Amino acid sequence: MLETILPGGGFFVFMTRLIIFANGIIPGLRSARRLLQAGDVIIAADGGTRHILALGLFPSIVIGDLDSLTQDDRRQLEAKGVEIQQYSRDKDTTDLELAFHYACTGGYREILVIGALGGRLDQTLGNLSLLTNPEFATLNVRIDDGVEEAFITRDRCEVHGKPGDIVSLIPWSGEVSGVCTEGLHWPLQDETLFPDKTRGISNEMTCETAVISQKSGLLLVIHHRQAESSQ
Repeated sequence: MLETILPGGGFFVFMTRLIIFANGIIPGLRSARRLLQAGDVIIAADGGTRHILALGLFPSIVIGDLDSLTQDDRRQLEAKGVEIQQYSRDKDTTDLELAFHYACTGGYREILVIGALGGRLDQTLGNLSLLTNPEFATLNVRIDDGVEEAFITRDRCEVHGKPGDIVSLIPWSGEVSGVCTEGLHWPLQDETLFPDKTRGISNEMTCETAVISQKSGLLLVIHHRQAESSQ
């Protein structure tokens, strides 16, 4: 987060986006690279370092117990002066949760996690559960691998993609009421979605922006980019 002094006094705040690379599966480096923007701050949750190095980049910091970090990777990081925050393997949190804590204490308002899907089911579910943290209620926090993105919405959100992309709405930790959608093939109008039903699965975008709103509950939105998956 950067500040600049405006003419006549006062400050204007430029919100820097934080990118966290986790140690999950990335469908392809090209897909991951397309997610990055100039000015992003990039950090690694332990083994996520391998993805960053494969992109020819270096993180500003590596956080975790480092059980997934190879000696060669660590030597590269140390040679570049990358900060390393090492925790005990007996810690009570995952490496990604530690990275989220770093993001929140750093005041970042937009957080994108790359490489948090695929591989072990328990890790994937745990990563998705982290999105429900009340601290993220006013932040833009998303998990993305270049093909699929996932995030929690509490009131209103937009999904940006292409016609034919798949959008699934999954109630998380209870029913979600007052769900309305725009820009989806099968619209929902003030409906309640239940966690033991599949009413919100596999809808399709009819335009480049879909709008989803709700009155209560936590809704997990999963956007599958149809065009990306065919490449």
